[in-house]
Amino acid sequence: MKLQEKSLHEILHFEPFILISLLILLTYLFYKILLKNVSPERHKNIQGQFKTITNLYIYFLAFFLSYNVLITLKEDSFRKVATYVGLITFILGAVITVRTSRLLLLLYLFFNNLKSGVPVLLVNVFSLIVSFILLLWSLSYFFKIDVGPLLATSAAVSLVLGLALQDTLGNLFAGISLQLDRSFEIGDWLELWMNNQKVVGKVEEISWRSTTLKGLFNELIILPNRILASAQISNYKKGEIALYRSQIFRVPHFIDPDFVRRVLLEVLKEIPAIRKDHTSYCLAIENHDSWVTYRLSYVIDDFSAQYIIGNEVLQKGIQALQNAGIPLAHQIYELQHPREDKSPPSLSKGGNNK
Repeated sequence: MKLQEKSLHEILHFEPFILISLLILLTYLFYKILLKNVSPERHKNIQGQFKTITNLYIYFLAFFLSYNVLITLKEDSFRKVATYVGLITFILGAVITVRTSRLLLLLYLFFNNLKSGVPVLLVNVFSLIVSFILLLWSLSYFFKIDVGPLLATSAAVSLVLGLALQDTLGNLFAGISLQLDRSFEIGDWLELWMNNQKVVGKVEEISWRSTTLKGLFNELIILPNRILASAQISNYKKGEIALYRSQIFRVPHFIDPDFVRRVLLEVLKEIPAIRKDHTSYCLAIENHDSWVTYRLSYVIDDFSAQYIIGNEVLQKGIQALQNAGIPLAHQIYELQHPREDKSPPSLSKGGNNK
């Protein structure tokens, strides 16, 4: 396997250098013009990637200029050094191309999902495919290697690896299918049913193998993508889905039901987190021996704050009932006094026993 110096010299002209420079410039302009409103965290992440690409570009520029200087010298020793410098230049250019293309795809996904995060799974798969294509092309172009048998051998190796890594690959393709279906995005609250078990959490990250959720009490829940793909998913996007929640109040029978409803419905007007563009209800749902049960139903946006809002509704509802002179019901027991005659009843039906 010998490096073809002529092929290397043909590729290291100014045209590829200009194309790489234009790709970086296009990515930077896309970021500066179209992504001004992203969050500070995303700005920091994107700027860090631009910094890495800029450093690589400086090295690439230095090696590129050195190569073009060395190939003009006639001494064989300089030309031999130029070959290695040129190879390093090409590798740096390939790395910059992959990284910049990956960043451009990431920016495009950010542009389409300004309100939510972008899972890196599809971006990583894209980077892997581009890197693999560049590797095969380099072997064919610079070393004149026939990639056909190599691909055939790779297929056999891939079959063996596929059997050995069946679960890992299953999680990978399940994650890709979830993203292509757009069942959920980073930042969405999910309610999952798996084998009669319910899992609730906010999507934090989607990786090659698993999806990470943050629960209602900030606990981390890591679910393999393969299991997640087979689960029943309820997606609660903030601001897009009306979430109906309710609280129960028990009031004695003798209180006017219309008065109870008015008092409880007034409570909801004082809570900003409850949506006013949806109708709230206060319905009598149960008639017990000791009380009437009223269900106060309302609509909220924030799935993560449902228990905090529910606690506020319950506390203010109890306070409003007390201020209106309406007591909360309590269980009433009726006790019967025992019989005064404690003698057991006669077993005979009549007459005297002999």
